[in-house]
Amino acid sequence: MSKKIKLQGLSMKNALDFKNLPLTRDEIINNTPLKEVDGKFAINENAKALHPDRQDLVILDIIDHCDAKTFVIGNADGKPVAYFRAGQYLSVSMKFEGSILTRPYSISSSPKWAKEGKYAVTIRRNPNGYAADKALDNFKVGDAVTVSAPEGNFYYEELRDAKDVIALAGGSGITPFLSMAYAIRDGIEDFNLTIIFGSRNYDSILFRDELDAIASECPKVKVVHVLSDEEKEGFEKGFITADIIKKYAPEGVYSIFMCGPEAMYRFADGEIAKLGLERKYVRKELQSVTKNVASLPGYPAEAEGKTFKCKLVRGEEVYEFDARSDEPVLVAIERAGIQAPSRCRCGECGWCRSKLLKGDVYIPESTDGRRWADKENGYIHPCASFPVSDLEIEVPGYYY
Repeated sequence: MSKKIKLQGLSMKNALDFKNLPLTRDEIINNTPLKEVDGKFAINENAKALHPDRQDLVILDIIDHCDAKTFVIGNADGKPVAYFRAGQYLSVSMKFEGSILTRPYSISSSPKWAKEGKYAVTIRRNPNGYAADKALDNFKVGDAVTVSAPEGNFYYEELRDAKDVIALAGGSGITPFLSMAYAIRDGIEDFNLTIIFGSRNYDSILFRDELDAIASECPKVKVVHVLSDEEKEGFEKGFITADIIKKYAPEGVYSIFMCGPEAMYRFADGEIAKLGLERKYVRKELQSVTKNVASLPGYPAEAEGKTFKCKLVRGEEVYEFDARSDEPVLVAIERAGIQAPSRCRCGECGWCRSKLLKGDVYIPESTDGRRWADKENGYIHPCASFPVSDLEIEVPGYYY
């Protein structure tokens, strides 16, 4: 059955123009001169600049802080580096004594530095560490260094966070808050920041002069020092407790941001719980993987102190090496000189996501950032998984 369709307002000329569209198109194509297409599009180039797979930079300057150093890294020609939000981190790639490893370090400079072609990351000596001490002892001005794009979600977001932020910092955990303080001073961020900074004693306060200078010229930034091992006039004594937080917190709603060592997280969690804040107002920087895994609930006692065999498959490559039960699988991979993808090193970002083919691992609940489907299908994050038997794992290729 045929139907008649009446087109209102369509003239004969409109109909002919429509009919001749293919002819018009072909005429335009045939009369247009040929030219090379370089394949570069502004939107793609801007995306690469903001979110590069890797950044090949150099160490421009090194600032000594007694038991820590700030490394200023950037482009030698001063071209901008990838922009960041105050509170984000860089994953720094390092090679020492046959080991290939990465470590995430919070950016300690103002975001405006990115437009000037540089970042600052601060590394503090770690008596039980490996990468930190190697970097402090070996990095020098002029050395090439490869870093990721800025990563992480530990930054102020006005749609989520309260206008007043109480920052709890411990040791080198001050670095993201120093960046936030700079950003507020420079007019890049707009919120009220009260930093409660825990240190052992007066002489060990990292960035003391810098923080005091920012607070003196910017009324939106306040700094409170808490000394655990020393009594000093004008300073709080002990640990960062709920009472100290209440003393300096504003009336009404406020957010808590926290960054520091594992022991601080364990203590502060209990103190924060006493404040009765909604969960959305409590935010933590990436919690590092525990250094005392055998003390955690559910850890199999029979695995403590043992070394297991690990077989790693990556495409057609196969490696075999030893893996200690007290260290994450990723650390064993790096010690064996194998390059593996990693970014956050705390189980959250999923960059190192790998398939567990055989064996068992222990994954602390606090750093188990896997999706439900990955848990069901045998995927692990090697950075937060401890071997408790011989293992066989399939690891993806190195992304940068």
